[in-house]
Amino acid sequence: MKKVIFTLLIAFYAVSAFAQGSNYIFFAEEGEQFFVIINGIRQNEEPQTNVKVANVNAMVLKVKIIFADNTLGEINKTLPTPEFPSEVTWNVKKDKKGEYVVRYFGEVPIAQAPPTPPTQTVVTYHTTPAPVNTSVTHTTTTTTVGATPAPGNVNVNVGVGVPGFGMNVNINDGTGLYYEESTSVTTTTTTTGAPTPAPVPNNDHYIMPGYNGPIGCPWPMTPGDFEGAKASIKNQSFSDTQFKIAQQIFNSNCLTSAQVKEIMLIFSFEETRLEFAKFAYGRTFDLGNYYKVNDAFTFSSSVDELNAYIMGR
Repeated sequence: MKKVIFTLLIAFYAVSAFAQGSNYIFFAEEGEQFFVIINGIRQNEEPQTNVKVANVNAMVLKVKIIFADNTLGEINKTLPTPEFPSEVTWNVKKDKKGEYVVRYFGEVPIAQAPPTPPTQTVVTYHTTPAPVNTSVTHTTTTTTVGATPAPGNVNVNVGVGVPGFGMNVNINDGTGLYYEESTSVTTTTTTTGAPTPAPVPNNDHYIMPGYNGPIGCPWPMTPGDFEGAKASIKNQSFSDTQFKIAQQIFNSNCLTSAQVKEIMLIFSFEETRLEFAKFAYGRTFDLGNYYKVNDAFTFSSSVDELNAYIMGR
């Protein structure tokens, strides 16, 4: 009998613990802003540098970190769940290779968790996107301007103003009094809805948050690899050599438009920047954003020549 009671107590405690859930804190070591996706559902509406997801009671925790700066890529990781309700902290940082990772930072029992600092964003764990809520406010104002004597004829004049709906009514009712009444109706509609859904994983190519345009290559370089490539180019003493090294590196690698612009700014000469912009166009993921590389040019003639080149393709 004692064994049965003990087993029931253990089961009851386990169920209670699961119902309570744990807190998961994610913070960026260098202050990068990001979204936290847990089991396919985005938890924070706006990108933040420090996010606490409270009362998480999922048995499996598949986490995706998506940076507000899409050139930083994203992180996918399955996190272990604590045996008892705890507050677990994870650090979003770069590893020795310069790639972003999620690293275990520490944990405490939920009862011993410190107070939440004011700079930390706290969201309650949810498994479905937030519903769309619409609120409508109607305001009607009626004002009687006054009554003045008038001849005994019956006249009705109606004027309507758009938008916002305004109406003026002038009536002479034949009794010798002239009435003027002004009525206005104001309607305000406020809509708040679910945040933009997180990108759906795709095995064929990279998913860039917020981008749905044409793509020129499937997988852009990771931030770490790209920084290494930039360093190799910058280490060259002459512009011609820099350009040749850039061609060697990116002949077999995919870039984003933002990365193309960064490489262009390494070159000192406008002509070299233009040649690289032409070279990189067919090796760029987000072709719809390629207009951003124009900021690296000094002369408008270079922009015109690049546009002509792209149109010719």
